[in-house]
This record gives sequence, structure tokens and C-alpha cells, in this order.
Amino acid sequence: MDPDQKSSRQFQNRPLKKKIKTLLLQDDFEKGLSQISDIPARKAINPLFAFLCSLDELLKWRAVTAMGRVVTRLADEDMESARVIMRRCMWHLNDESGGIGWGCPEAMGEIMAGNENLTAEFWCILISYIRPDGNFLEHEILQRGVLWGVGRLAHARPQLLKDSADYLIPYLQAADPYLRGLAAWSSKTLRNKKIDAILRDLTEDTAKLNIFQDGHLMPCSVGQLAQEALDDETDSHPQV
Repeated sequence: MDPDQKSSRQFQNRPLKKKIKTLLLQDDFEKGLSQISDIPARKAINPLFAFLCSLDELLKWRAVTAMGRVVTRLADEDMESARVIMRRCMWHLNDESGGIGWGCPEAMGEIMAGNENLTAEFWCILISYIRPDGNFLEHEILQRGVLWGVGRLAHARPQLLKDSADYLIPYLQAADPYLRGLAAWSSKTLRNKKIDAILRDLTEDTAKLNIFQDGHLMPCSVGQLAQEALDDETDSHPQV
């Protein structure tokens, strides 16, 4: 595409991008999501990718949710196109892309929480980003995103990730309170004896963070998230 064509396309997409931003930030977020879902997926994806790296936290996180909704619907219609979007997320997390990949691991987790077929193909990739022997991401802010994505997927499909629980342990012991808190939140359905012991120590941790749940950014402490994980009895946790 020559520069003139690219500029023309960007100009044409501005009204749609503005519309999607308004829908993401409106008070009735569920209604906004529904309206975004009515937009053809191939038109909605690029604006949503752009919002994944927004400095406005609420806009970024709601774009993550919308990306999950849109790609889940797309997978039902055209699985290969949905795979392309997952690969696009992976590319942005690759050093060769020249970018950082802000929001991409979160989007991957949200998408897979909504679609079992995409989960079967890509869950190992998401886990590999926290594995020292995998595609480990050293950037601390990206690690926060990966932990949220892992947690989102773990809460939706815990049996799939149960053998990956120990990869959370270094994050439960990290200096960054966001990493400790997100690892505690992620471990809720992936607990074992080692993790439970660390979670009990963390219940007194008063460090603060915000976590995105149910369309809202929720202020909490690491200790609260650790206690909630220990209190969770929605599933049987193998004590190994």
C-alpha cells in the first residue's frame, strides 16, 4: 500500500475509531460491548488493537474485553481469521516486531477464555511467556499483562493450566506488588501446597494495586487477593 492509500484509509477509519472509543467508555459498558459486536469484526479489530496500548487504563482494559468478544464471534464464523489475530498478538510480543506488545497477552487470555478451539491451539504460547525455558518476557510491565492473561484463562479453564501452577511461584515472590497480586489472583484455581504456603504469607501484604474485573478497575491489596485465592472453594485444588 502506498503512503497516499494508507493515509486515506486511516482518515476513513477515524469516525469508526471514535465511535468505538465512545462505546468502550460509556457508563453502560455491556450495552457498548453489544454495539461493538454488531460492527463487522474485520473493521473493529484495528481500532481495538490501537486502544490496547492506551495510557487511559479503563480504555485499554475495556478494549481487551471487547477484543475477546469480537474475536470469539469471529472464530465461530471464520476460524482462520481468528487465528490470524492471535498470531498478530504473538508477533507484537516478538522482539523482531520492533514493538512492545502492550495489551497483547491480556487480549490473548480474554480471547481464549471465550473460545475453546483457540484455547486448544494457543494456550501453550501464553504460558510460555512466563516460563524460563519458554518465550520468557523480561519486561516487567509486560509480565503484569501476561499474568492477567494467564489468570483470566485459568479462571475460565482451570483444568487446562493446573500443571503450570508452579510457574507462578517466582511472581508470587516478586518485588513488584502488581506481579505478586496478579500471581495470587491467577493462582485462585491453580493452587497446590507450595502456592498455598506462599499465599498464606502474602495475606498480610498491604501493597496496593488495581485489577480489572467485570468491566471495572478494582483497587485492592496483594493481601486481599491472596486471601481470596485461599478462600476460593469453587473447584477442588490438588494438594501436591
